[in-house]
Amino acid sequence: MGMSPSDPPPAGEPWLPDLCRLRRLGAMLGLAQLVIVVVALVPGGDHDWGLSQFLSISGYALWLALAVSVLLCVSRRTVSRLPRRAGAVAAVGLAAAVAWGAAAIVHGLYASVGASGWPGFWRFTGGSAAVTALIAALALRYFYVIDGWQAQVSANARAEADALQARIRPHFLFNSMNMIATLLQRDPQIAERAVLDLSDLFRAALVAGDGHATLAEEVELAERYLAIEQLRLGERLQVVWAREEPLPWALPMPRLVLQPLLENAVLHGVSRLPAGGTVDIALRADARALYIEIRNPALPPSQQPTAGTGHAQRNIGHRLRWRFGGGATMRAGWADGVYACRLELPLGTEGMRS
Repeated sequence: MGMSPSDPPPAGEPWLPDLCRLRRLGAMLGLAQLVIVVVALVPGGDHDWGLSQFLSISGYALWLALAVSVLLCVSRRTVSRLPRRAGAVAAVGLAAAVAWGAAAIVHGLYASVGASGWPGFWRFTGGSAAVTALIAALALRYFYVIDGWQAQVSANARAEADALQARIRPHFLFNSMNMIATLLQRDPQIAERAVLDLSDLFRAALVAGDGHATLAEEVELAERYLAIEQLRLGERLQVVWAREEPLPWALPMPRLVLQPLLENAVLHGVSRLPAGGTVDIALRADARALYIEIRNPALPPSQQPTAGTGHAQRNIGHRLRWRFGGGATMRAGWADGVYACRLELPLGTEGMRS
């Protein structure tokens, strides 16, 4: 399987690919059936299968694939206690042993009823074991690489969330604290509310890479952020929410998705205009997806004092695609004095990752 024996498995986590998943079990059955189809279509072969024989052989192959998958599923933790190279050999050996035993039983049954045209015992059992071992090795290697890739993507998403968390602290904290300091003398109650909002915002930032939030939590956090910015900018910042119910308020989603987009709308849009402007946030959903749109007035990109790196948007897009799959999209752009950012998140469970 190409696994390095020097790489220790994560504590408590089996390294052998999990064949208990329904999709992987289906892949194993599909691979077994594909082998039978390929063999049946090989030109010049010494076999001449009729429909009934093809179905019988397909049934045997599918039964064998199911037996191997179940065995590797139940023995996953046991095999994973071995060093990876030894465990890989053991997993392939188990698949071969199951195939050999099943082939021996089938050969014995057909021989007992005097069926003709069957190959010799050792040729049939050895061939079945060898083909099964080869297919099992290829499948386990493929799933092993996929698991590694998914773990790497998950780690990257976690690292990017951590980077976003670190970015929020200095970017926003100083202005907020200065604003609160000025409020303490003239309006202590508003200052207290601002401190509580700021506390909630940074509590969310501290756990940005852990678990997930819900749409309701993301909206509440965004409201707290905008409340702080409205205290700082006063009448220059207006906020309009448009929520078309029903909305999937319990929808799991990565933390800190809306707040960084609203931060861009305020800092790079409204705050740079002498008259300020309005940030419009629209949420709606249908049976297929959740749609979120954020619009704000902004200077043309050519007149922006500093060019943004787009780090926050790339970060959010990457985390949304990891969470929801390829169906998640994020589009943003400036036109006619308005900068708009649109998110589309699929609501079907097929497109979501846990």
